[in-house]
Amino acid sequence: MIPIALSAFCFLTNIPLGYWRKRVKKFSPSWFIAVHAAVPIIIAIRVFFGVSSWFIPLFVVFAAAGQLVGGRITPFARAPR
Repeated sequence: MIPIALSAFCFLTNIPLGYWRKRVKKFSPSWFIAVHAAVPIIIAIRVFFGVSSWFIPLFVVFAAAGQLVGGRITPFARAPR
């Protein structure tokens, strides 16, 4: 149950970071922070709860999915007239 919750956490925390990443210059310091900011938090939670290292690829997939979804968000898009 904890790996599922941590996967959801990876996805949800990376959505706003993906939104930010898409709006800064590629490979700038801000871009690197946006891509990697959630990693220490996810590692700390994984170690705290004793989740096996076998789940790391799953967490990476969910984090990348959150980055992609966040990069595609346009929160104030107008509806066509």
